[in-house]
Amino acid sequence: MRRKIPESTLPKIKREQMITPEGMQKLRDEHEHLVRVERPEVTAKVSWAASLGDRSENADYHYNKKRLREIDNRIRYLCKCVDDLKVVNYHPSQEGKVMFGAWVEIKNEAKNLQNRFRIVGYEELIGNKDYISMDSPMAQALLNKKVGDEVTVKTKLGDFVWRILKIEYYPS
Repeated sequence: MRRKIPESTLPKIKREQMITPEGMQKLRDEHEHLVRVERPEVTAKVSWAASLGDRSENADYHYNKKRLREIDNRIRYLCKCVDDLKVVNYHPSQEGKVMFGAWVEIKNEAKNLQNRFRIVGYEELIGNKDYISMDSPMAQALLNKKVGDEVTVKTKLGDFVWRILKIEYYPS
């Protein structure tokens, strides 16, 4: 008889971080904006404030110096993201199945709720209220399912049954 090993003792496998092509383009656009627009503007403000003399009580100098550090940190972070993330492009084999990058429309008959969202990676969640993480319980329950399938999503609040109404890959 085999003994079951508790999950907490198994090594954690780091899954490759994924992003949609649109998500990667947004990160690149943000990087470009920070490097070409914001950083030069803030650098000019810091130089101007420094030229006024005494920096100890110069609020413009201190605020813009802090903002410059924030911009530089974000630029470094974005460079790391672009290098570490794997862009997942649509492939015709995905058609008809819920996979990464899919727009999914679901309905809960019991509570008469309907929802539509896109399954994406962590980096795309910020600022997108209709996106969910591929690591969320909902996304995990939906992956590889088809239109008409019912899935049970287990959450801390209980189990919820959802029916898949529609799967799309292009509309936003």
